[in-house]
Amino acid sequence: MQSFDVIIAGGGMVGLALACGLQGSGLRVAVLEQRQPDMVPPSEQPALRVSAINAASERLLQHIGVWDDILQLRASAYNAMEVWERDSFGKIAFRGDECGFSHLGHIIENAVIQQALWKRAESLSDITLITPAALKQVAWGENDAFVTLEDGRMLTARLVIGADGAQSWLRQHADIPLTFWDYRHHALVATIRTEEPHQATARQIFHGDGILAFLPFSDPHLSSIVWSVTPEDAERLKQLEPEQFNRELAMAFDMRLGACSLESERLTFPLTGRYARSFAAHRLALVGDAAHTVHPLAGQGVNLGFMDAAELIAELRRLQRQGKDIGQHLYLRRYERRRKHGAAVMLASMQGFRELFDGNHPAKKLLRDVGLRLADSLPGVKPKLVRQAMGLNDLPEWLA
Repeated sequence: MQSFDVIIAGGGMVGLALACGLQGSGLRVAVLEQRQPDMVPPSEQPALRVSAINAASERLLQHIGVWDDILQLRASAYNAMEVWERDSFGKIAFRGDECGFSHLGHIIENAVIQQALWKRAESLSDITLITPAALKQVAWGENDAFVTLEDGRMLTARLVIGADGAQSWLRQHADIPLTFWDYRHHALVATIRTEEPHQATARQIFHGDGILAFLPFSDPHLSSIVWSVTPEDAERLKQLEPEQFNRELAMAFDMRLGACSLESERLTFPLTGRYARSFAAHRLALVGDAAHTVHPLAGQGVNLGFMDAAELIAELRRLQRQGKDIGQHLYLRRYERRRKHGAAVMLASMQGFRELFDGNHPAKKLLRDVGLRLADSLPGVKPKLVRQAMGLNDLPEWLA
């Protein structure tokens, strides 16, 4: 039986960032992952699943020593954002350099981030990567958690962390209730070549029955799209002939970047909101999608998860320095309080946005248009919005 201080279930982006952040704390960490990521250079064509990494997450990735590796693999900086509503006067635009920032964030393939983190974790003395590994049983003892894997191996730890995604086995096994709602939307993602250059600007258009975002890659004519529409419409768009899809996409985007050309397959997936009633319990903590999932309209999903990791890193380091039991729920509640608040605010904001921008009711439309125009023109509003979008209002102290 192998003994560790911390076992992290899930070697995705958030789980690996958490593990790397605990290096040097005196804690022995194991990461369990079902499949080791492919450690090959990124292909010429970007992968379909990407994240908009904000400045707060960038700081975390710098602190744990992987940011330069990510930039070397592939990352696309964007320095401006535009949001508008179709067929209306409502719009807002802001640039990072107007507020003293060289960029607002980066569009990065999830596989690139995971690969850089895995490589870093492999090189760190306090981290043991166990793969392939699937959980079979966890027993919560007074002083230890006892973990049994599908292949019969047994491990113990003072704390088990669920970083095992939206369908978290650990969350379900610990009987932690989940607040769950269906956004009644599916997201279609694809890589698109546009006639006009995107000028390193992230763009998002709202229309009554959907939301369409263009996220810019380093190639000035290449973007990743996230098109959030009804499940029926998502399936219809996925099945359209490429030429017809290209026409509908360009029209839905108000021809903002001219003609569009599909450069990849089209993937669709359902959008659901989730919020665990508890983020911590006896010898258990949840991070990332295991604790919460949000609508992608603000691109904050993985950034929320990285801030969970940052907060938990700080808390576990503090407890270890003070000689306290890192698995006691009493001590983990500080992490839980801070991150439950951050996630709840984000979930409520996203739900409010979704409700406000859903449908074409004239009164709602006027409210949306006036709100966007005021945000665009009132002095002092834009710098606050920029800081919020960059995640700088919710930074743990050690990253500030």
